Amino acid sequence: MTMAKQKQNDNFNIIATTMAGLEEVLAEELRALDMDYVKVGNRAVSCSGNLRQLYEANLWCRTAIRILKPFRTFKARNEKDLYEQVQKTDWSEFLSLEQTFAIDVSLSYSTFEHSLFVAQLTKDAIVDQFRAKTGERPSVDRIRPDLRLNLHMHENIVTLSLDSSGDSLHRRGYRLQTNVAPLNEVLAAGIIALTGWDKKSTFVDPMCGSGTFLIEAAMMAQNIAPGLYRRDPYGFESWKDYDEALFEMVWRTAEAKERREPQATIIGYDIDPDYVNAAWNNIENAGLEKIIKVEEADFFKTTAPAEQGVLVMNPPYNERIVSEDINLLYKQIGDTLKNNYQGFDAFVFTGNLDASKSIGLRTSRRVPLFNGSIDCRLLKYELYRGSRKSGGEAEGA
Repeated sequence: MTMAKQKQNDNFNIIATTMAGLEEVLAEELRALDMDYVKVGNRAVSCSGNLRQLYEANLWCRTAIRILKPFRTFKARNEKDLYEQVQKTDWSEFLSLEQTFAIDVSLSYSTFEHSLFVAQLTKDAIVDQFRAKTGERPSVDRIRPDLRLNLHMHENIVTLSLDSSGDSLHRRGYRLQTNVAPLNEVLAAGIIALTGWDKKSTFVDPMCGSGTFLIEAAMMAQNIAPGLYRRDPYGFESWKDYDEALFEMVWRTAEAKERREPQATIIGYDIDPDYVNAAWNNIENAGLEKIIKVEEADFFKTTAPAEQGVLVMNPPYNERIVSEDINLLYKQIGDTLKNNYQGFDAFVFTGNLDASKSIGLRTSRRVPLFNGSIDCRLLKYELYRGSRKSGGEAEGA
C-alpha cells in the first residue's frame, strides 16, 4: 500500500465548531457522513474520520463554522510553558517559509486572559523556530493566510489544530445583497433543521428579507452541498498532504447528488420591494430561481398556500422600534398565524422575548439560541384546524 493511500484511509480526530444550540444538529450531519465516535461538546462536536470525510465535512455540513484537525495537546501554566511547548512542534512539517499563516485563539477558564496575547506568543514561538533554523521567517496574514491554525485553551490544557476550512463555512458565497445585518447562514440552516421540516411539504417565510431561510431550505430540499457555492479555497488546499484528486472526486460526487426537479414548494413574502429584489438577486445567484417563489406581499394579508406545511419567520426585534409598535406587530403575527395558517407548524425566531408574549398563542416548544450576542428563542406554534385547543405550555411560562 502506498504512503498516500495509507494516509487517505487513516482515521484521525476532527473537531467541528458551531453556534450554541446547534450542536445536536451538527452531530447528526457528521453521523450522516459516517464519522466515528461523534461526541457533542459546547459549540463543538468531536468525531473521527479520514481525509475524504474531512473534505466532505467542509463541503456538506450546513451547521459547521469550522472543521479543525487537532494535532497536539499539552499543558501550559504560564507564558514560558506555552512558548516552549509550541516550539516542540516541528513547524516545517506544516508550513514553508513562502507561506503565510494566522492563529485563531479561544480561551475558556484559562489563566491567560487575553487571546491576542496568546496568539502573539504562539506566533513568536513559530517564527523564532524558523529564524533559528533558516535565518528567515514566514509572514502572518490575518485576512487570507495559507495556513490557519487554531489554539484552544481550556483551563491550562492547550489543543493546537489545523483549520481545514480557511474562511468561515457560514460564508457560503451565494449572497450578493443583504441590505441590513442578515441572518447567518449556519444559524438559518440550523433553525430549519430544528423545525423538523421533511423537505417535501410547503415551506413559507412570510418576512423573507434577503432570502436566507428560503435559499438554505431549497439547498436542503434539492440536496445541494453548501460548499459548492464557495469561491475561496479551503484551508486544506494549502496543506502539505493535500490530495487534489481526492478532493476533485468529493466535489464531483457532491455535484452528482443534486436533485434537479423541485422537491418542495418554497415561498417567501416581503412587504418591502427592495427586500424582494435583494432576495431574488441572491436566489438567482444561487441558481435556485426554478425552486423558490418570492412575492411582494403584506404577511398580515396572506393566507396559507397549502393545507399544511412549515412556516419560519424572523420578525424584527430591534430595540430601535418603539415598544408599543413591536408589541402590536407581534400581536398581529399571532392573529395572522391563528386565522390564516391553520394546519401549519409555525416557528418564530426572535430576540425580543417580551414582545413575543404578545403573539398570544401557546408554544409547543421553545429552543434557546443566539443571534450574535442576542439571546433568542425559536418558538413553535402548532396551528390546528377548527376549534381544537393546542397543547403545550402557556406563552411566557
